[in-house]
Amino acid sequence: MGKKLPIGIEDFAQLRTEDFYYADKTGFIKELLQNWGQANLFTRPRRFGKSLNMSMLKRFFEYGDNSRLFQGLEISREKELCEAYMGRFPVIFVSLKGIQGSS
Repeated sequence: MGKKLPIGIEDFAQLRTEDFYYADKTGFIKELLQNWGQANLFTRPRRFGKSLNMSMLKRFFEYGDNSRLFQGLEISREKELCEAYMGRFPVIFVSLKGIQGSS
């Protein structure tokens, strides 16, 4: 049986551990680190992978060893960046995705 399609999956770790198809967007991490600001705003239309990208960033930066999740991906070739940033920070992940209201 081949890889599965990740319909509705927005957790990076789940995509990588459960053999789903994944379009490698980890080059975004290098771009973000090279062009960072005090605050970064990520705007995209609905269903364009914002939550998945935020989950990827969380897994990259948060304390712990998540290096296996990034094996074979573009960012794994950036050894210096991985050593300096991967698994080194406390991460607060807030999503307003499920918020509903009229104001």
